[in-house]
Amino acid sequence: MQLDLDNQTRFRLQRALLLVNQRARRGSRPIDGARAVFSAHGFELVEPQNPGLTLADQVRAVGDIDLVIVGGGDGSLNAVAPALIERRLPLGILPLGTANDLARTLGLPLDPAAAARVITAGHRRRLDLGEVNGHPFFNVASVGFSADLARWLTAEAKRRWGVLGYAIAALRILSQSRPFTLYIEHDGQVEEVRTIQLSVGNGRFYGGGMTVEVNAQPDDGRLDVYSLEVPHWWHLIALMPALRRGTHGRWKHVRAFGTTALKLTTRRPHDINADGELVSTTPAEFRIIPQAVEVFAPR
Repeated sequence: MQLDLDNQTRFRLQRALLLVNQRARRGSRPIDGARAVFSAHGFELVEPQNPGLTLADQVRAVGDIDLVIVGGGDGSLNAVAPALIERRLPLGILPLGTANDLARTLGLPLDPAAAARVITAGHRRRLDLGEVNGHPFFNVASVGFSADLARWLTAEAKRRWGVLGYAIAALRILSQSRPFTLYIEHDGQVEEVRTIQLSVGNGRFYGGGMTVEVNAQPDDGRLDVYSLEVPHWWHLIALMPALRRGTHGRWKHVRAFGTTALKLTTRRPHDINADGELVSTTPAEFRIIPQAVEVFAPR
């Protein structure tokens, strides 16, 4: 029965808005293979009518469509999230960015034609979204070191260096990082911490393959929070393998917990990085938005 439903969905969803972020690392490369796949499956691709609009406003402005296909990285997906919620449209992903962490979480192929076949197969997965100060995010939002990294890692640096750019920038910024005081209010308690970074994860991967938490999933109905309270920045070098695996919560200098909502305050405003983009500053309120969007994903 599920296969029949998916086949019906595939043939019903034929009019698709295609948004390709030309500034993404592979966004300027041809996607002829993906276009051929869509054409072979009867998809009518609607191109943006006003390139001057934001990605979200492109979704809002277009007429009758059945789905949105975004070619880009995590920042591009983050940009369209508010409009997807408003219009209740499913999302197809062509991973053309640097880190492609949501694609990694979903098990999507990086080849555009192969990713297009996932979309035309029609199987969907409904995902939660995190939200910080009204801005939705798929993967993770952070205060501290990661926000500094997002500020330094320009689109040009991502195109030139790829994932290696994260490592180069991280080493440079880490050496300048200093702990700051943060107040965390969650589940009826307030904690004062000294940290170099606090991250709030909705998905599984972020930052080019770092893991939010070993059991995290983008549809588990919770936020996974961790705070890096290391005495010196060089402790993070020893911590890196655990951050890759998502087991850092077991370390002495890492505070980790799950929740559905929290508030952060700082003595002075700190930038907030969500899915690689600077979106707001502290104070910050986070919450989970359960089952917020549908995304085409492998079965």
